[in-house]
Amino acid sequence: MKVIKFSVSLLVTLGLIYFLNNSWTIGGKPIPPPGKFLDPFHGFWQNIESENNSATIDLTIEGLQAPVSVRFDSLMIPHIFAQNDADLYLAQGYVTAMHRLWQMEFQTHAAAGRISEILATDDILNYDRAQRRLGMVYGARRALQAMEEDPTTALMMAKYTEGINQYIQGLSYDELPFEYKLLDYKPEPWTALKCALLLKNMAQTLDMGDKDMEMTNALKLFGKETVDLLYPDQEGVGDPIVDNPGGWKFNPIRIDTVALAMPTELIKLKKLPGSDPTTGSNNWAVSGSKTATGSPMLCGDPHLRLSLPSIWYAIQLNAPGVNSMGVSLPGSPAIIIGFNDSIAWSVTNAQRDLVDWFKITFDGENREKYLLDGKWIPTEKVVEEIKVRGNPTFYDTVRYTYWGPITYDESFRAENNHNGYAFRWIAHEKSNEALTFHKLNRAKNHSDYMEALNVFYLPAQNFVFASVSGDIAMRIQGRFPVRRPEEGKFVLDGSQSSFGWQAFIPNEQNVMSKNPARGFVSSANQMPVDPTYPYYYTATSYEAYRNRRINQVLSQTQAIQVNDLMKLQNDNYNLKAAESLPAFLHMLDSVHLKGAELTAYSILKSWDYYNNAESEGASYYEAWWDSLMPLIWDELEKEGMALSRPTTYNTIKLIKEKPDLSFFDIQGTPEKETAGDVVRKAFSVAIEGIEKWKQENAATVKWADYKDSFIGHLLPPMRALSIPVKTGGNHDIVNAHSRTHGPSWRMVVSLEKTGVRSWATYPGGQSGNPGSKHYADMLDRWSSGKYFPMVFMKDPEAAKERTLQSLQFNPQQK
Repeated sequence: MKVIKFSVSLLVTLGLIYFLNNSWTIGGKPIPPPGKFLDPFHGFWQNIESENNSATIDLTIEGLQAPVSVRFDSLMIPHIFAQNDADLYLAQGYVTAMHRLWQMEFQTHAAAGRISEILATDDILNYDRAQRRLGMVYGARRALQAMEEDPTTALMMAKYTEGINQYIQGLSYDELPFEYKLLDYKPEPWTALKCALLLKNMAQTLDMGDKDMEMTNALKLFGKETVDLLYPDQEGVGDPIVDNPGGWKFNPIRIDTVALAMPTELIKLKKLPGSDPTTGSNNWAVSGSKTATGSPMLCGDPHLRLSLPSIWYAIQLNAPGVNSMGVSLPGSPAIIIGFNDSIAWSVTNAQRDLVDWFKITFDGENREKYLLDGKWIPTEKVVEEIKVRGNPTFYDTVRYTYWGPITYDESFRAENNHNGYAFRWIAHEKSNEALTFHKLNRAKNHSDYMEALNVFYLPAQNFVFASVSGDIAMRIQGRFPVRRPEEGKFVLDGSQSSFGWQAFIPNEQNVMSKNPARGFVSSANQMPVDPTYPYYYTATSYEAYRNRRINQVLSQTQAIQVNDLMKLQNDNYNLKAAESLPAFLHMLDSVHLKGAELTAYSILKSWDYYNNAESEGASYYEAWWDSLMPLIWDELEKEGMALSRPTTYNTIKLIKEKPDLSFFDIQGTPEKETAGDVVRKAFSVAIEGIEKWKQENAATVKWADYKDSFIGHLLPPMRALSIPVKTGGNHDIVNAHSRTHGPSWRMVVSLEKTGVRSWATYPGGQSGNPGSKHYADMLDRWSSGKYFPMVFMKDPEAAKERTLQSLQFNPQQK
């Protein structure tokens, strides 16, 4: 009996040891070894930070040339004081890794198509395959080559990488970020290629929008006249970013006109998602002639998908020749948006088509060669090795052509389509954006700003500028191909090189403006320039509402103060509703409305068009609009076929001006509906949906509740770490906070000659550790429209009074 008891106890003990020390998969989700994860001395408990973390820490760092002081203020923003650029970038890499290591590495894994090494599901494998087939690593390697050819950026990348790796090398298991323990893996050494990948990841977010396949299918289905009606190149609404009629005094590049051959059959495939159409931004600069201080003021708020850890990492960089502050991208050196002693700058996305798709003609089923200019050219095969955690390695063969990688073929998303489609993307060009930000951080005036932008290729951006000397400016900068009329709108024939990009617009002929007579410059992703600009341009869409509201307020306001600009950044006025709701209400048969529909009608009738958090009218309007779009454009919901809806602005215009348009006829009903019929149907659907929502949530239909915004963890399965946010706004509003997207950083800078002052806020915190009080300590301030004054330190000694914690980096003794 004793032997049996001992044997049972031994088996239970061994089983428990095995259970506690091995990873498991439950419901398709990985579970870390419970013993390691729950270990009170080394597991996740060690990620809970003490409330009192004030201290001065001395560290000996390899590769430093001189001591470096780092002061952390009350928000845990680091202020780095170095004696040379090499030490400055090394310290930036080290300090950023201290707070954001997991985020940095995970984002570069995502960019490179390597998530399957961490999490293994079919969806993740398909995501990784897509990243490889889009040529993300290919583009990053070309960018890194350009960076390493320039001595300044070669040093930046090398020292920043060195700083990150010094931090990684000093980590023990108990110091690992929480996510490594949860997913049971360890960080790998950082490389300069990862910095380049991070920049390509941002280019993918901002510069990969296209509708070539959708437009090609629409042309085949509906004809040219209807395509021009539904998808006009320019919608003729609002002010362009730069309005300079007849003022373009240069000789543009001319290229030969050719008839653009396009596929004659419908393209049936499951298209990969491109840049999110709700991703946008606002920025503006106001001349001292319009401000109360007499000094220029600059504002910027980039709109992105909000996540935790936060997208941005606030930091100050100080060394001889540079004293800049703002936000960096974790994993990339320098400051991306910010200010220094002399200037300030911010960015919005420039809406330009920088993607083309080419239909490839193969020589046979083996697809070894493709036709180009009458010759059969061998494809270059790249075998992508995708490591899958707990499973065999997956191999995917990607063929490269003159145009770029063949993304869609018989083995990926085009299984029933025997064509191949090659991807031409501006992010595959050699480029060195790191040099732009190195120079901007040190710029003293408008001339320096212009020089810094000359090397910036992607993602195409609207760079706003202001200086203490009184200048304001806007420049739309990127590497823009010279296009023939309508080139780039449709899929092109890949058998002729003449259909490709023949030249690029010279920097000096890009769209720009300095000190305009109206006293301000602004951009909000709208049309870039007036029709007299001599180059053809197009985009998937142009913003139609935020830009007009911003320009209206700036035009009407004088003696502008900082609080006025903060108020404008948080403005909830819904111009789209103001222009569409009266027409929609007029189409309702209000006499016969009853119950919930009558209540909704009354609320909407008296609504002030502000999407404030407490507004019920905003909820009813947005629900109505969301019900209306799919009813109108049901003809475009064809299974397995790439098609897209017209823009919001054009849809409203068609409702008002062409109520009998055939697209207003709802498919699947015997009646022939008009715009009014569809508007009424959508109203009923919306009110029914809201009533159901009210019952399920036992709540009133206030906009903040109905919108249900949240900021999720960067890792989608970790919804438990998401934070709900109660705000107003929406994506067509200056305060562009929708359910998941919004202002990722708000900054206001007053460029006074007595000293630059700045205020900012962002949805999260400096730390990437969920156990830190600095993980989301700025979120309440951000959601309520409040700002913190940015502590712009001049030297480490003067900074002592404002210091929460200090690091002293010392070089190794030789």
